Amino acid sequence: MGKVIAVTNQKGGVAKTTTCVNLGAALALNNKRVLLVDIDPQGNATSGMGLDRNSLKRCIYNVLIAGEPIRSVMRTCESVSGVDVVPATLQLAGAEIEMVGVPERELLLRKTLAKVRGDYDYTLIDCPPSLGLLTLNALGAADSVLIPIQCEYYALEGLGHLMSAVQLVQRRLNPRLQIEGVLLTMFDGRTNLAIQVVEEVKRHFGNKVYRTIVPRNVRLSEAPSFGKPVAVYDPKCRGAEVYGDLAKEVMERG
Repeated sequence: MGKVIAVTNQKGGVAKTTTCVNLGAALALNNKRVLLVDIDPQGNATSGMGLDRNSLKRCIYNVLIAGEPIRSVMRTCESVSGVDVVPATLQLAGAEIEMVGVPERELLLRKTLAKVRGDYDYTLIDCPPSLGLLTLNALGAADSVLIPIQCEYYALEGLGHLMSAVQLVQRRLNPRLQIEGVLLTMFDGRTNLAIQVVEEVKRHFGNKVYRTIVPRNVRLSEAPSFGKPVAVYDPKCRGAEVYGDLAKEVMERG
């Protein structure tokens, strides 16, 4: 059937898109079929996979709002075999307003993905940094939630709202929704603060925290500007190794 994972945190700058792009690529390099669904109007996951947002005539907006078949907007990632992308463009920015009057508006993405999820081992949804209708659609469609948390001050700030949203979706829309895992990102082992944040997050989430911790890494920061996952941009760098490790953990969890 394939597993659908929503990668979300309403805080920006936590390596959410970085994780979607690089975990997706790492899973594909482990011979898994991957669909990356970009529902963030900024479209950074789209460009991170090498697609030119400005040249795209259609995207996930056309699927959610105009009811077009999802396969009609899919694009293939040229740099990583086994990855397909449902892109996002700025056209998506007004989608939440347009969705307000639509019946079962929180389930639009679930109904759409039901037609293709069986074609993939993993579907990763890159969510916007908010808890609006687009993110609710992702939570309604997903089997589980992967939460990136940066190893910085206020790391846990706002997570209560996210967990409340997850519980609300579990009660009303998607009882099968689970926490897939919590990923610590932007770790700098030279600082006491980062080490303290790791300890605090592990106390809070226990065995849901991945063993893999994503460090600050120049190559991870550079790769998106070249439209490539880090495993393609510099396969021997620490960032590529770490996301390879994360992919193995995700596969271990089933």
